[in-house]
Amino acid sequence: MFADRAKIYVRSGKGGDGHVSFRREKYVPDGGPDGGDGGHGGSVIFQIDEGMNTLTEYRFNKHFHAQDGEPGGKKNCRGKDGEDIVLKVPEGTVIKDEASGKILLDMSGDNRRVVFLEGGRGGLGNQHYATSTMQAPKYAKPGQPAKELTILMELKSIADVGLVGFPNVGKSTLLSVISNAKPKIANYHFTTLQPNLGVVDMEGVGGFVVADIPGLVEGASEGVGLGLDFLRHIERTRILVHVIDAASTEGRDPIADIYAINEELKKYGSDVAKKPQIIAANKMDVCEDKEAVIAKLKKEFEPQGYEVFPISGATKEGVRPLLLHIYELLSKYPKKSITFEPEMVPEFGGLYSNEPFEVTYDAKEKQYVVEGPRIEKMLGYTNLDSEKGFKFFQEFLKDNGILDRLEELGIKEGDTVKMYGFSFDYYK
Repeated sequence: MFADRAKIYVRSGKGGDGHVSFRREKYVPDGGPDGGDGGHGGSVIFQIDEGMNTLTEYRFNKHFHAQDGEPGGKKNCRGKDGEDIVLKVPEGTVIKDEASGKILLDMSGDNRRVVFLEGGRGGLGNQHYATSTMQAPKYAKPGQPAKELTILMELKSIADVGLVGFPNVGKSTLLSVISNAKPKIANYHFTTLQPNLGVVDMEGVGGFVVADIPGLVEGASEGVGLGLDFLRHIERTRILVHVIDAASTEGRDPIADIYAINEELKKYGSDVAKKPQIIAANKMDVCEDKEAVIAKLKKEFEPQGYEVFPISGATKEGVRPLLLHIYELLSKYPKKSITFEPEMVPEFGGLYSNEPFEVTYDAKEKQYVVEGPRIEKMLGYTNLDSEKGFKFFQEFLKDNGILDRLEELGIKEGDTVKMYGFSFDYYK
C-alpha cells in the first residue's frame, strides 16, 4: 500500500555515566581515581534511499531508538558508544514537528545523510576531577540525556513535470508511453493511488522526470477525497501538463475540467497555480470531431498563454511534439533545487530542567543552602576547576532562578552559599 505520510517517534541514545572508582592494588594503598568515561549515545540519522518511493515501511513500525552509551568502568575503562539508527527515506521527504507542524528537515538537494538527533555525550569518570586539593573525587559526570521527538514525515515528489487531470483521463497511459514507468492502468476511477515517476529519455529530448499526479477532484484543496495528500506532490515540479479527455468519453467537459483543477491549485497555495502549464488534449484517436474540439480549446486557452497539443496516449499520436515543447520550456526555466527551509529548531529543555531544587537559609551556620537532585546532578556534571566549567555553573544558577531565590532571601555580598560538598562566597 502506498503511503506518503507517516507519524513516528524517534529517540537518540543516552550518554553513558562516568564511573567512580579508585585504584586498589596490593602495594598501592592510596591509589588515585581511575573511573572511566561513559560512551556516547547513538544518533538518529536520516538518509536518502534512491530505491524508495513511499513511506510505507513507517506505517506500522512507529518507534525508533538509537542505542544508549555504556557507562564507564574501573581501571579507566571507557564505556562503549551506542550504535546509531539510520532511517532510510525517499528523496523529497519533509520532516515536521508533530506538535507545531513546522518543518524541521527536508531530505532533498544536498541533504543526503543528516544527523537529526545527536546522541548524548558520555559523562567523564572521576579520574578527570582529581586536583591538588581534591585527590579523591567521589563524583563523576552523568551522561547527557537522550533527545526524543514525535515527528510527521511527508513525501513531496521530486519531478520536473507534473501530469494533472481528473481520474481516468489517461495520465498513466501517457506516462507509460513516454518513459520507463510501468504504472497500473485500468478503466475505473482512482486507478492511480500513488504518484508514479518516470524518466523521459528520447532522441532529441534531454532526460527529465515526469510525475503522474493521482486524479484530483473538486474540493481537493479542502481535503476532499485524497486531494491534499496528492497536491503536495505538485509543489516541486517546474511545469504542469493538464491531461484532458478531449473526446469526452465519460461526458466530461474538458474546458470545465481545466478551470476546476486550476481553481484547486489556487486554493492550495504554495504558488503551484503560477507554474507554466501545457494542455495535452488526450484520446484524439476516439474523438469524433478533432478539429472542432482543438479549435475550441485553443480559442479558450491560448490567449491565456497555454499551448494546446492534440495527442493519443493509446496510439502515441502527437506525443513527440508535446515532449519537444516540454523540453523547450524546461530549458527556459532552469532547474532549481526546491528545498524547504527549516522553520524551527526543536527544544529539548535545559539539562535536568525538570528536577526540583530548594534554596534555604541556615541561621545556625549562617549560610545559604542550595539542595536538590538538579543541583547534585549539575555539580557531578561540571568541572568547577576549569574556567569554562565554572562559567557554565554560574549560567546554570542564573538560568534556573537560583540567584533570584537567593536575592529574595536577602543574601549579601560575601555571604556563604553551600551546595553539598562545595562552599562559595556570593558576589554579584
